[in-house]
Amino acid sequence: GRLAYTGQRYLQFAGSQSRFFKAGADAPETLLAFKDFDGTIAHNPKKGPLKSYAAHIKDWKPTSPTWKDGKGKGLIGAIDYLADKGVNAFSFLTYNAGGDGDNVWPFISREAKFHYDCSKLDQWNILFTHAQSRGLHLNFKMQETENDDLQRGHGTKGGFSHVPAALDGGVLGPERALYYRELVARFGHHLALSWNVGEENTQSYENQRACAEYIGWLDAYDSNIILHTYPHQQELKYRPHLGKPTLSGVSLQNDWSRVHARTYQWVKESTAAGHPWVVCNDEQGNASTGCPPDTGYKGFTRVKDKNRSWDMHDIRKSVLWGNLMAGGAGVEYYFGYKLPENDLLCEDWRSRDKSWDYAAIAIRFFENSGLPFAEMTNRSDLVNNTSRKGKTYCLANDSTALVYLPDGGTQAFAFPAAKTISWFNPRSGETLEAKPWNSENLIAPDNQDWLAILK
Repeated sequence: GRLAYTGQRYLQFAGSQSRFFKAGADAPETLLAFKDFDGTIAHNPKKGPLKSYAAHIKDWKPTSPTWKDGKGKGLIGAIDYLADKGVNAFSFLTYNAGGDGDNVWPFISREAKFHYDCSKLDQWNILFTHAQSRGLHLNFKMQETENDDLQRGHGTKGGFSHVPAALDGGVLGPERALYYRELVARFGHHLALSWNVGEENTQSYENQRACAEYIGWLDAYDSNIILHTYPHQQELKYRPHLGKPTLSGVSLQNDWSRVHARTYQWVKESTAAGHPWVVCNDEQGNASTGCPPDTGYKGFTRVKDKNRSWDMHDIRKSVLWGNLMAGGAGVEYYFGYKLPENDLLCEDWRSRDKSWDYAAIAIRFFENSGLPFAEMTNRSDLVNNTSRKGKTYCLANDSTALVYLPDGGTQAFAFPAAKTISWFNPRSGETLEAKPWNSENLIAPDNQDWLAILK
C-alpha cells in the first residue's frame, strides 16, 4: 500500500500497516545526469560529467524497461542491483543548476525555467516506476543549496553575489511554484516517496515553511515532507519547525560518529513538541569523506582523515545501527568527494557491496522480528551512554530491550522484566537460540558487534 506519515516517528504502509525502515544510497547526488536521458548535458563536464553506469549494464534484466530502442540499461541495471542486494531506498537531485554537479534540471535548457522537457521527464518516470516496482523508496531532493537563495556570500566586494539558478531568489514565486507543481503532478502518484525541500538548505524559516506547505497542499497523498541542512545549522533551521505540521521529518547530515546522538536529539525533541518527526541520517562525514568503499575494493583499506581513520565496519556500527537504535527510521549512505566512486562521479554501487549487505540485514531485522518498535524508545542511558556519544545503544519498552554492543564483550545491564535472551548477528543476519536469562551482565558470543534481544 501507500507509504504515509501518520503522526509517528516511522512511516507506515496503508495496506499492511507495517512500519518502514530504510537503507540505501545517497550518492551519487547527480544520479539523473545520465547520458541516455533526453536533453541532459553537463554544464561543467570536468567536474560533473554525464554518467553511463556501464558497470551495471550486466545487472539489467530482460524484464526491466528501456526506452528509445534499448537506452537506459546502465541506470535501470543499477536500480536492479540495489534491489537485488536487499536495500530499499535511493536519493537524487532533480535540480542542481549552479551546484557542484551542474548537470540536472527538468527544463528544456538550463535557464528556461518555465519550459519543461516532457520527454526527459517521461524517461525519469520510467526509472522511478521501475524503482517502485522493485521496492525502492524515492527521495526527491528538490534543490541543491545553490538553488535556494538569491544572495549568498560568494566573494563580491559587497559581500553577496547574485545566483541566477536560485528559483525566485529563494521565495515561493512563479518559477518555484511551477517547479513544485510539475514534480508533484508527474511523480506524486508513486507509492513510497519523500519530498526533500532542499539539500543543505539555507532558506529562511518563512521560506522553508511556505515551500513545504505548498508541496503539502499540492500532494494529495500525504507523502513524507522533509528538510536537510548543514550540520552546524540544524539548531537554526530545524528548531523553528518543532511542534508544527509543516514537516513530517528531517534528513540529517552529521559526522558518522555523531549519528546516534543527533538522531536521538531530534526524535526526542520532536516527540516532546507533539509532532514526532521521521528522523533519518542521509549524509555522513564532511564533504570530503563519508561511507567508504568496501575493504579491498580496488585496494582500498580505510579512510584516513586528520587524527582518525574508519572503514565500512565503523559505518555499520555508528551510522546504520546508531540511527536505528536511537529511534531513527533509517539511513542513506553518502560517498564523500575524495573517496573512490565519490558523490559526484559514482557509477558503480558495487564499491559498497558489503555495506549494502549489512544494511539489508538490519532493515530486515526491524521489519521481520515482530518487536514493538513503535512503542520502544531509546534508553542508551541504561548502558552508561547517557550522552549518546558512545557506541553502545539500547532501545526498550517495559518488557523488551535491545542492546547493541559494538565490540561484543561484557556489558552491565539490569533489566528485571526480561526472562530470555538471544543474540542477533548484524554481520550475517543469524539469530542464536534464545536462552533463559537471570543476570545483570550481558556476555556477547565474541568481540565483534552483536545485538542482545531480551524479552
